[in-house]
Amino acid sequence: MKDENMIRAIKVIVEKHPDGYVAYPLGLKGIIVAEGDTYEEALADVKSAIYFHIETFGNGILDEYPIMDAFVTDTRISA
Repeated sequence: MKDENMIRAIKVIVEKHPDGYVAYPLGLKGIIVAEGDTYEEALADVKSAIYFHIETFGNGILDEYPIMDAFVTDTRISA
């Protein structure tokens, strides 16, 4: 039996754009995107959106196997 009050770490991608920040979580079913003028605002907004999403759709949106790590890298292509 799973503890409904269990604290779970969720990986979040935060992107910096010329007009602010965009954040979205990894490993959740459904689309959750947040934004803010600062990194902290975007992170707070995505956390709020995750809570709302879970309250609306239940814990079933959490992937059974959480993402252990995420990597960002560059690759080169000829365009």
